[in-house]
Amino acid sequence: MDKLPAVGLLTPLDLNTVEAVPESHVWPHLDESSQKFKSDKTVSIPVVDFNDDNVLELIGKACEEWGMFQLINHGIPKTLTAETEEVARCLFALPKSQKMKTLNVPGTANGYCMARLTKHHDKMMWHEGFTVIGSPVDDFKKLWPSDYQPFCDKVEEYQLKMKALADKLISLIFKYLGISDEEMVKKLSYIDPATGKPHLALRLNSFPPCPEPSKVMGLAAHTDTSLFTMLHQARREGLQILNEKEGWLPLAPRRDALIINIGDFLQIISNGRFHSVPHRVMIRETEKTTMSMAYFFHPPGHLYVAPYCKPLSETLQTPIYKGVNVKEYFIIKAKASGKGIAALTI
Repeated sequence: MDKLPAVGLLTPLDLNTVEAVPESHVWPHLDESSQKFKSDKTVSIPVVDFNDDNVLELIGKACEEWGMFQLINHGIPKTLTAETEEVARCLFALPKSQKMKTLNVPGTANGYCMARLTKHHDKMMWHEGFTVIGSPVDDFKKLWPSDYQPFCDKVEEYQLKMKALADKLISLIFKYLGISDEEMVKKLSYIDPATGKPHLALRLNSFPPCPEPSKVMGLAAHTDTSLFTMLHQARREGLQILNEKEGWLPLAPRRDALIINIGDFLQIISNGRFHSVPHRVMIRETEKTTMSMAYFFHPPGHLYVAPYCKPLSETLQTPIYKGVNVKEYFIIKAKASGKGIAALTI
């Protein structure tokens, strides 16, 4: 079967009103795949306390061994997280006609959307999304014409806190990799000088109740096209990571932690020391909508990203990936059906 047309050309289905899973959302080999990778294990990825005196080493080792870790004492207030999550709940609870006023169409990045992974598959996912890059004010005016400001204030405050945390994390990660302050400043330039737009994105994700959860996929397997992603998960079940030996394993995240996972660009920059771990979201039996909030830390599109090979003993590491322009990498990954790293492997 051919892949679905570009995501922006598709109209999201109102998943909250369907009584049976439509054919467009039935993943035919999901049961077989789930049985193949079925495991009773629940994985607890490393927990890093941001206040720990050895935080640099703890983060570095977790990135090398897992490509993912849980961060506690991260400084994001619980009340702010809960209030931002409530904004997301209010948003996704709006009538479809209202949400469609902010539909993410070709040529735009913000707004109401389906999973962007849809373009790589011939089936759709049990998911609604909303992307915020910069201020959400223009879209929120369309959603809540008379009282948009309180919603904007909470989301903007959350973004500021997450950006401050992201700056601290990337600084520690680059320090662990031995990248100089001068090089770090270049790679931390999250404003594109050509457009003046930030390369930090907040993605709100909603997974509505499903009448037949065993037939659907919340988010299909993928790696993140970012330096790293910071994820707040409102539920404890559903997120899985791919282990080469044991297959898909469900995570057991702490409620007070942010999940930090390495993206493709850090795998390239680290020359494979860090790995961008494939992950997916499965839908579980529940009568409630579940949500997550993902904050993507991207390098700007004009930058050239290549392996950083520092001297080891008296020899240099050999690059295992080709260097690539950030904007070009998005195109390469799309053409490779989401497998961008493989396309750059030397």
